[in-house]
Amino acid sequence: MKRCEWCTGSELMMEYHDIEWGVPIFDDKKHFEFLMLESAQAGLSWITILKKRDNYRKAYDNFDLKKVASYDEVKKAELLADAGIVRNRLKIEASITNAQNFLEIQKEFGSFSNYIWGFTNGKPVIGKWKNIHEIPSKTELSDKISLDLKKRGFRFLGSVTVYSYLQATGIVNDHIIDCFRYKEIKKNY
Repeated sequence: MKRCEWCTGSELMMEYHDIEWGVPIFDDKKHFEFLMLESAQAGLSWITILKKRDNYRKAYDNFDLKKVASYDEVKKAELLADAGIVRNRLKIEASITNAQNFLEIQKEFGSFSNYIWGFTNGKPVIGKWKNIHEIPSKTELSDKISLDLKKRGFRFLGSVTVYSYLQATGIVNDHIIDCFRYKEIKKNY
């Protein structure tokens, strides 16, 4: 079975690729989880974050948006002491700010999903890449979204990070065309 090359060599990465990566998400809780994980990943490898994902779920109250948005100094200190997550003060503070801003987007658009899918008129952007070397690290779309998120106060969500988020959440289908998941996802969405 043909897969995107980036996931081979790790059982965890293959499972993530085969089940989640590139599948369109419309649930705000999942969008929030991926935004949190992608912003935590900035400057690190994705496998590092995948290995810590369960720890993030525990540390961040299973990505309960309202709880995260209300974290105080005591909770920040608890997160900084948690070896199961990336203990970067700026990223932890950004996660709380981003949760607060996520809530504001929900108020404005009815849901974060409405907001983010609005950039593509509700349809996935379908890549037509023959190999992973053709896939960009960012695009005009990720530039536009990143800029808008920054204007709204989000942090640790530059264009490259946003593009990774778009790929992960299926807003962009960047499976290579001969990957078994490319056609499966394309036909269902």
